[in-house]
Amino acid sequence: MSRGNSDSTSMQSSAVINEAVQTLRDGGLVAFPTETVYGLGADAKNPEAIKQIFIAKGRPSNHPLIVHLAAPDKFDQTQIDWVALLAPWVRDLSEEALKLINAFWPGPLTLVFKKGKSVLNELTGGQDTVAIRAPSHPIAQELLRKFKGGVVAPSANRFGKVSPTSAADVRHEFEGMLDLMVLDGGDCEVGIESTIIDLSSGDKAILLRPGSITPSEIFAKTGVKVYQPGEVKSGNEVTVDLPRVSGSLKAHYAPTTPLRLYAPGRVLDALSEFPDIKSRVAVAVWDSESSLVLDDHPSTDVEEVIVSSDPTTFASRLYRSLRDLDQQGWDLILFPEPPAGEEWDGVRDRLQRACFGSGPSSSNHDNN
Repeated sequence: MSRGNSDSTSMQSSAVINEAVQTLRDGGLVAFPTETVYGLGADAKNPEAIKQIFIAKGRPSNHPLIVHLAAPDKFDQTQIDWVALLAPWVRDLSEEALKLINAFWPGPLTLVFKKGKSVLNELTGGQDTVAIRAPSHPIAQELLRKFKGGVVAPSANRFGKVSPTSAADVRHEFEGMLDLMVLDGGDCEVGIESTIIDLSSGDKAILLRPGSITPSEIFAKTGVKVYQPGEVKSGNEVTVDLPRVSGSLKAHYAPTTPLRLYAPGRVLDALSEFPDIKSRVAVAVWDSESSLVLDDHPSTDVEEVIVSSDPTTFASRLYRSLRDLDQQGWDLILFPEPPAGEEWDGVRDRLQRACFGSGPSSSNHDNN
């Protein structure tokens, strides 16, 4: 189903959501839609349930998870009391944190804090920090609200592989787990994982993972300056040690088919690096560019795939395209390098990690 989010809550009756809530309470896993990608959810207070996520995904246990919380129903409140909601999870909330929260939650922004005492080590990867977000997808909101607790939910796919943006993707990933409950909320709107900002390392907000919410948008809406990891030094010019977060390994989001990026206008060069006559190559081409001159490469079976030159649209379709191409049996997938500019940073980050991890032996790259 590729219906948008507008009618997605009606797709899942409240009876189904109640069943999902009960599954979480019983220590089971539930896959559910968020605005970014589908998550594989477990009760954030249940160490056994959390362990099941790592087993199902084949994810290293030192790789931390993100806690998802519901925004309470607003009713007459002009401002949500996030302080009370976050109290069980985080040690202290700065003014900057509250500015970011009030501007962007619920939405695709994850914040990293020093963790509260009761937060399980199983979900923090053994660190003293915890990552939290409030997803805006109506089904995620309803599930979390009825569950009345935190749910950890990494992307609902095998570790290091392409993230799922539809319920069918999730079922395809976990065919063996017949009892996995999957809530169907249509196709994800944003299409790449949330922006992650670290607020735990001192007085500066630091970008740990780019996403659809960019540093300049954050600055415009809140006045909070977001630093790049390399820009932050401690007193004696030593780079600050930053927390590990989801999606930060060098190989991630990867198709099984080898994936490479080509520089503007250099698609033939990229093709000639793979001289094998049998090569069947899928080449993604910007919709704004006229058809490629691929006639010079008669020995290769090349097919063009048009991709959007609008960063938001490109992001929303990126994983869908990679998944579909991966299943079509190409020998190589070529994507154009995204243009410069921070509105492209999120997809550039995902594509670079996907290239590094791609190919049939991608499990070799798991150690960063």
